[in-house]
Amino acid sequence: MSTALNRLVLKGVDHTARPTWKLKETVEFYRDKLGLPLIHTISARGWGPSTHPDFLHFFFDSGQGSTIAFFYYLGTRAPETMQGREHAKPWPEDFVTDATHTAWLVETEEELHAWKEQLQEKGVEVSVETRHEVIESIYFRDPNGYFLEISRKLRPLDSGDYNDAARTLEAAIELETERQGGVADIASIDEVWHRKARNLLKTAPDNSVCLPVLKVPEFEPLVQAAKENPDCELTDFSEEYWLIKSSGPIEFGRKALGLKPALWYGLFTSGIHGNITVFDRDIVRIEP
Repeated sequence: MSTALNRLVLKGVDHTARPTWKLKETVEFYRDKLGLPLIHTISARGWGPSTHPDFLHFFFDSGQGSTIAFFYYLGTRAPETMQGREHAKPWPEDFVTDATHTAWLVETEEELHAWKEQLQEKGVEVSVETRHEVIESIYFRDPNGYFLEISRKLRPLDSGDYNDAARTLEAAIELETERQGGVADIASIDEVWHRKARNLLKTAPDNSVCLPVLKVPEFEPLVQAAKENPDCELTDFSEEYWLIKSSGPIEFGRKALGLKPALWYGLFTSGIHGNITVFDRDIVRIEP
């Protein structure tokens, strides 16, 4: 590879695009309800192949040089999988379809709340504010039922986040490679958490619970709870992780930790050595 190619860096997202079968409603939603300027439209007799329909391809300015674009394919009908999607609630109902979505960024909590109020005033159903590990978001749908998101960052990411992310995917890739059916044979996220802890800890006694905890603000309640639990031993495992150990069962309560559900269900993303015997909306119990 040439020296020039070694220096190639992407400059951000230019546009995302998807098909629409509701031209008027799409324009009114993005231009009039979201307030995104319509800045460009392409109209063409297909793109060469006889199987490619004629189309309109139009773009809305979504800020910072990015656009969101749509294809309006003439003479086509929406697939059955899209029928009724516009009536779906503004939270993930079909994980395959809703995984493909656009998320825009705002800077402050006040801006996020203002966007929610503006959308609701214009008749758009908006989700509650949802806090994940490092972002807070609202969700809603466009006239085709596409999932949309507006987010604000809760904190910047650093090298600890980058390294932890790589360890998570390394564990998942190992499992995917080992299983004959790939991802279809990975039964639960617990398997990823166990493999990640095994890789991180190298060795851990079978008769104990070991919880690596990434040193980030969102998991500080877990660390504090361990400090206050006489059955837990808390050690400074590495520059990036705390380690909670116990020779017996450990139990945590979501409300006592003050965690939102989205973070609660990812509580052991740093890894786990032990068996999760209870994990519902309010209580988690881990046993050796």
